[in-house]
Amino acid sequence: MMTSLRFTALFESIKRKPVDFSLPTNKVSDVFGSHVFNDRAMREFLTSEAYQAVRDAIENGSQITREKADQIAAGMKAWATSLGATHYTHWFQPLTGATAEKHDSFFEPTGEGRAIEKFNGSQLVQQEPDASSFPSGGIRNTFEARGYTAWDPTSPAFVMGNTLCIPTVFVSYTGEALDYKTPLLKSMNALDKAATAVCQYFDKNVTKVYSTLGWEQEYFLIDTALFNARPDLAMTGRTLLGHAPAKGQQLEDHYFGSIPERVMKFMQELEYECYKLGIPVKTRHNEVAPSQYELAPIFEEINIAVDHNTLLMDLMDKVARRHNFRVLLHEKPFAGINGSGKHNNWSMATNTGKNLLSPGRTPKSNLMFLTFFINTIKAVHDYADLLRASIASAQNDHRLGANEAPPAIISVFIGDFLTSVLHELEKVEDGKLSPEQKTELKLNVVGRIPEILLDNTDRNRTSPFAFTGNKFEFRAVGSSANCAGPMTVLNSIMAEQLTKFKNEVDALIEGGMKKDDAIFNVLKNYIIASKNILFEGDGYSEEWVQEAAGRGLNNIKTTPHALKAFVDKKAIELFEKQSIMNEREVHARYEIMQEMYFKKIQIESRVLGDMAGNHIVPVAIKYQNTLIENVRSLKEILSPEEFEIVAKEQLEMIREISKRVSTIIALKDEMIETRKVCNKIEDAEARAIAYCEKVLPFFQKIRYEVDKLELLIDDQLWPLPKYRELLFSK
Repeated sequence: MMTSLRFTALFESIKRKPVDFSLPTNKVSDVFGSHVFNDRAMREFLTSEAYQAVRDAIENGSQITREKADQIAAGMKAWATSLGATHYTHWFQPLTGATAEKHDSFFEPTGEGRAIEKFNGSQLVQQEPDASSFPSGGIRNTFEARGYTAWDPTSPAFVMGNTLCIPTVFVSYTGEALDYKTPLLKSMNALDKAATAVCQYFDKNVTKVYSTLGWEQEYFLIDTALFNARPDLAMTGRTLLGHAPAKGQQLEDHYFGSIPERVMKFMQELEYECYKLGIPVKTRHNEVAPSQYELAPIFEEINIAVDHNTLLMDLMDKVARRHNFRVLLHEKPFAGINGSGKHNNWSMATNTGKNLLSPGRTPKSNLMFLTFFINTIKAVHDYADLLRASIASAQNDHRLGANEAPPAIISVFIGDFLTSVLHELEKVEDGKLSPEQKTELKLNVVGRIPEILLDNTDRNRTSPFAFTGNKFEFRAVGSSANCAGPMTVLNSIMAEQLTKFKNEVDALIEGGMKKDDAIFNVLKNYIIASKNILFEGDGYSEEWVQEAAGRGLNNIKTTPHALKAFVDKKAIELFEKQSIMNEREVHARYEIMQEMYFKKIQIESRVLGDMAGNHIVPVAIKYQNTLIENVRSLKEILSPEEFEIVAKEQLEMIREISKRVSTIIALKDEMIETRKVCNKIEDAEARAIAYCEKVLPFFQKIRYEVDKLELLIDDQLWPLPKYRELLFSK
């Protein structure tokens, strides 16, 4: 009789049938944004004065008066209740990495035994949630609980279930940012200011620049029953144990393959829920690893794109549970196959409709393109370590450099043709260009870009930062990350770089040089200064590791060491100069991220110790005893000569099991003692480094021994669902 938890879970998995979900018959365009307080809804439910107040706040950053806020709140409540909303919440993104919400009812007693639905401007604009239990990095003490959420009118409110969700920032009583959104909004403003000033060299009609983002969300889907039978998946999001199956992804047959029926039902419902909430999902497909999938939307303004992605991650979990699935967003849930990333496709767009990283049809527009293109490369070169820090996490450490993921070395891929264009620009002589040089440069180099660019910017999947035709793809971002972190850094370094560029060009112009000559000369200097960051080859190769070191590029493989770039003097000066964060806020985030790292390793260590000691070792001993009894029986019925021949392999198995069990117990006990020593370290950075260098190495040693036992022990006795079941049971 099959009694193990693994077989019970597998049986439940086999019984699963696709949830009967069918898309409504109305068109997607009719559903899209139906649960969003967008421009269409505002025009219908707001007075013209209230509507204009919101538009001015969105477009110009204007303050909304208390009177207008009351009008907006009344209209928003009327819209939300028409969709069945009974509660409202300020929806924010604290530094936990997840979203947060506290629901309040519209219900308000009147004092006459009756009640009304009430929602006013003060409730819309600001709330006071308890901030004591959110990470603050020392900004607030536990007994100082006050924090504020404040409405972000640039990201529209939405109704989810029966709750009106209002996107907000989250700050401390003393004004420091305690969330991801606040620095992102400030970085967008800084980039807008710097980029608009540079655009004025080329087009006086440009008065605003928006940073844009198109994320690609990779994820795994695992049957709920199998997920629940794996304590490591349930507690850490990844498998701490598990031998590779005979078949993994080596046949490359899952990528873009036919989507299983049950998975398709999940995808259809997820997309439908996304459409209602205005998330413009466009693409779905099987990814490389078995049970791995991807979903991607159309580009959006970066603040809304970040809100949509954080909302999506919550939505994915809710919908998956209804289909008896669990979504894994961990960057490396399974050893030996591809992990999951969240490729961040970043660009800049003007109020005139121009994508600043898209070549145009004339030399003038292409000079504008090259200006922003080269400045991006220079920004990445100068702040490569800070970009590396922006994607650092305990989860992403397992992914970077493994299988499809880019390495931890930050480099930029631009393709052979654009490399040749930069070589031509590098030949520009210092000072004024002759008419012949200018004509040759503009027509033969700059003017040719749109003709062949699309055929010469193929992706390099080993590059963490690749140009892909009209955007840069930051491939190193992890699948569970909040996009706001790396995008805040990218916006900030770009704002700083464009400010420097404008100052240098203006200085040359004031010295008597013509504008185009000044631009070409500054760009030439940037090309020379940032050469080392450009790499077109195989980022996985050992040769690149050695070459990168020779170029002075850092290869920071672990999070505790990567995070140090955040509190470097250069980074703090950047954030303060661009008014993104002050030094206290930067140090607080650094403290939180180091603490988050060691806590995750600490949890994994505890789970691993429990699984090894309470799941694996008892089963191994039980199977070993079965073998011992069998050998004793053989000895009773066989002659010594026959016994020696027949029982030889079983005796070897008994010895091997005994040896591996002893090793597992010894390693587990040593890991626990090491963890106790690390826990006594007070400083967050020092404790994170200790966990990284002293506790984490035990994981692979214990796993190796357990995975060898998995191949020895009776399949019916093994207590955990195996990789072949987790990855291929649909």
